[in-house]
Amino acid sequence: MPGTGGSSHLPSPTLPHKFNLDGKFGAPFSSISKSTVKTYLVGACVLLCPMALAGQTPRSPEYEAVQRNLAHGWNTWDVYSVAAQVLLPEGFTIRFGLKHNSALNSDAFLSNVEIGRQGKDAEAVFPGPHTWNGSYTELRVAWQNHDVLLQTAHDGEDLVMLATPVSSTTSLAPTLVISTGVLWNYPGSVTKAGDHIEFHNAARTIRVYWTGQDEAPAPLPIDTPFFSALFKGPIGIATGRPRSADQIRNILAAERPATGGAARSIETVMGWDTFFDPSKARVISPVSRLWSISWGGYVLFDWDSFFASSMAAIGDRDLAYADAIEILREATTDGFVPNYARAGDWKSFDRSEPPVGAITILDLYRRFHEAWVLRDTFDALLKWNAWWDRHREFEGYLVLGSDSDSQLSDPDDSSIGALQGAKYESGLDNSPIYDHAPFDAQTHRIHLADVGLMGLYVADCNALADIAAVLGKAPEEQALRARGERYAAKLQTLWDEKTGMFLERNLDTGEFIYRLSPTNFYPMLGKVATPRQADRMVNEHLLNPGEFWGDWVLPSISRSDPAFREQDYWRGRIWGPMNYLVYLGLLNYDQPAARRQLAQKSLALFNQEWALKGHVHENYNALTGMGDDVSSSDRFYHWGALLCLMDYLEKGAEIHPPPGSK
Repeated sequence: MPGTGGSSHLPSPTLPHKFNLDGKFGAPFSSISKSTVKTYLVGACVLLCPMALAGQTPRSPEYEAVQRNLAHGWNTWDVYSVAAQVLLPEGFTIRFGLKHNSALNSDAFLSNVEIGRQGKDAEAVFPGPHTWNGSYTELRVAWQNHDVLLQTAHDGEDLVMLATPVSSTTSLAPTLVISTGVLWNYPGSVTKAGDHIEFHNAARTIRVYWTGQDEAPAPLPIDTPFFSALFKGPIGIATGRPRSADQIRNILAAERPATGGAARSIETVMGWDTFFDPSKARVISPVSRLWSISWGGYVLFDWDSFFASSMAAIGDRDLAYADAIEILREATTDGFVPNYARAGDWKSFDRSEPPVGAITILDLYRRFHEAWVLRDTFDALLKWNAWWDRHREFEGYLVLGSDSDSQLSDPDDSSIGALQGAKYESGLDNSPIYDHAPFDAQTHRIHLADVGLMGLYVADCNALADIAAVLGKAPEEQALRARGERYAAKLQTLWDEKTGMFLERNLDTGEFIYRLSPTNFYPMLGKVATPRQADRMVNEHLLNPGEFWGDWVLPSISRSDPAFREQDYWRGRIWGPMNYLVYLGLLNYDQPAARRQLAQKSLALFNQEWALKGHVHENYNALTGMGDDVSSSDRFYHWGALLCLMDYLEKGAEIHPPPGSK
């Protein structure tokens, strides 16, 4: 994970899922620790009163309406299981579970299902379609030699589910368990009465029916009402009124979206990675569910969240707004958007991450033409932009740093004020670019004129100036354009005519750093590179098979660099955001062939493991094009779908210069 403050080189987080039936505590959360269960109970605020949350800046009426529209109806809102449906705003949940039965001593219970868990006993999940609003979801679960298909759909305000056993190679059939409950201490109760389960609160009553035949009470680690039956054939579940399995199949068939295409892939990825955060009464799309679980319930990363907004914008305007606005609402009192913000209100008070906020917000405005989103975000974006100039300028350049003088800090983050903390600010945690970078232990800054950071910052200045112009803020517009021009001029001093590329410079020695990364193309984002320079960058480097081109593109360090063979995180592997940012830069220049080929190759990379396993990876091997060759590449990390977004922009959307270009 980029810039995670000590977690970037750890394997993707895994949680225990196998529960031997000597239960230690109740369900529906039986497969997680007691400390994790407590995160379900953080605050008892009601969705309709989000401003009661302590410490939150009040939402504008427009943004309040956005969150109200999002946080409504049945969907996979619970971070802890993709096989759980939750109704908002009530918090009523219906959860799929599976008990493995044996005649000896290997009984086990799967109560929570997650995509991408690793380990020999972990469930394998192949995610199928997931519409933006949860009107249809589908997934395959393989666990303990059982293979199950789970489908859900909306029927008006009702939910229908169909669980189908695909195969089983065990001596005994498993038991299907459908449990119910009320999450997050929300008001309401659930009881079982005869042939149905009934949820009740002050506002409404909901009945749940199923087509199965209840077993005698089983020793399951569940202390809420549930149905259970031997799982030998399809079993349907429906709210509101009873429905037969055939009726449920018909509803599913009507709601199932057409498959295929970049847009549908992005919708599916974002659908599974979007959930509800009860601590702040909001719908968000963190990078993945597994990351969020290990960070206490949610974790939002700076540029990851803006990229999520860009992907959501192709199909869900409200979600696009929410993903961008929520990370801006996490800004520190110093005015910068933190590298990370997690449950418990811990965040990186020492460092930020690459500034892609203004270009994202401006793109949303150009798509949807709603000025309120500019008004809601301008002040936060302006403070963040000014923070970079005030805190990260050195000798006229922008450099990376990690401040250690903040009164607030994460006690478990050992990188604060250190070289590693400054590297995290780049978002490229272990990039070879910074292997021998000089670090000033007094100022806590890396004395390296950073091409990628400056290229993004110039684009940020330009986009924010355009936003100021729309809002009629002439003084701010003038100041931002002047600031962008100042840094663009300094960025031009990093052009090396002999190499034909913008290069990092060691500011202690004045020497260029002759190591190339896709970040060296970022001066194209703000149109700092001249057309002649862009031609050389593309023809001599981007399309050079000895550096960045090939079957699988773009490696995070040149193929000619000694670190490339390591294929370790940012040391040679391919990352969706790098390809995407280079693509946006190409939009500024007459490079249609290079742009088109980059989009096609990126889509081919995404599709390879997506088709085989349903994985969308944090990063990919630049030699094989696979992502699951290492444990440090999360199996369902949403920004991997940026590899699809370029193809969507090429084929299915209007092409215009990226926000932030002059």
